Amino acid sequence: MKRLKYKKGRKVQPNYFEYTGQHKDHPVEMQLFVYNSESYTETTDLNLDQVQIEELLHSEDVKWLNIHGLHDIELIKKIVDILQIENHIAADILNVTKRTRMEELGEVLFFSIKSILPENNAPSVHVEQISFILKDNLLVSFQEKRGDFFTHIRERIKTNSGIVCKKKNDFLLYLMLDAVMENFYITIEKYEELIEQLQIEAKVNESQDVLVRIEKCSEDLNFLKRALVPLKDSLFNLKSIQDDDDFNGIEKSNFTFFARLHQKSLELLEQIDYDMNSLESASSFYFSAQSHRMNEIMKTLTIVSVVFIPLTFIVGVYGMNFENIPELKSPNGYFITLGVMFLIVLAMIYYFRRKKWF
Repeated sequence: MKRLKYKKGRKVQPNYFEYTGQHKDHPVEMQLFVYNSESYTETTDLNLDQVQIEELLHSEDVKWLNIHGLHDIELIKKIVDILQIENHIAADILNVTKRTRMEELGEVLFFSIKSILPENNAPSVHVEQISFILKDNLLVSFQEKRGDFFTHIRERIKTNSGIVCKKKNDFLLYLMLDAVMENFYITIEKYEELIEQLQIEAKVNESQDVLVRIEKCSEDLNFLKRALVPLKDSLFNLKSIQDDDDFNGIEKSNFTFFARLHQKSLELLEQIDYDMNSLESASSFYFSAQSHRMNEIMKTLTIVSVVFIPLTFIVGVYGMNFENIPELKSPNGYFITLGVMFLIVLAMIYYFRRKKWF
């Protein structure tokens, strides 16, 4: 079982621009989606010169600028500068080792979240940071590499399904956060299958490998919990800005949706706690089973030892070189002694069975 592929990056100074992720070989791609309740436009393979972000901010249509690839530092810096956002936001987008957080910057909302999915053929997870900037009618998303997290959202916008085309970009942000949180459900469900298998093996398998796998699974769940706790706090803070009159980026009626996300984070944490308790129970059962097996072995060895103690005593007595030992000169002394020893064994076994010692 492999460890999680999420390593601590080296510390990066504030306002120091450096991409700390591993996806540096993927080309940077930009897509722009412009839509309203009546029309939809999708533009791919964009470059920054083709995007007039200032005009996008003041247009009434909803705009979603999606960027795949964070290793182009100058591109990220330019987008942040054009949006007139503090430079430390660009540093936070590039530093993928930072924890999930939400920050309100006047008319701008910044949200950074960890997307977690299980690996295909390994008991480990893939971690990717996704950042969002919400300003006016524009939503900018930053992904480390191309993924299919938001494919269903694009289809809903393209086909004008549901209410997404009737809402502003704050609702689009909700849908994207919800899609990322669904990955947590998929990951936890994957680990629950492993936990069920470990619970069964802990009852029938005496190998220490079971205990090692239980501990690794517990470490993985702890990792998921550490990723979810800041997400829960960020969603609570996002829900709490409903009474903030200085920020109007989210419609009052849409705060209910973000409250649902906060509730989902609580449910995920509760499920992780339950799964960790299940692993602890499996570990306790494993140790109890091992202790029971050891007790059974010791009981068997003790009974065998007790049975042979009187026999060893008799053999020792008759092995002494004295003349006046009973039955020493008798022709049947050997057989009489064996018979007495056999009767002693039967008597002891009968006594042990009556006491229910085995």
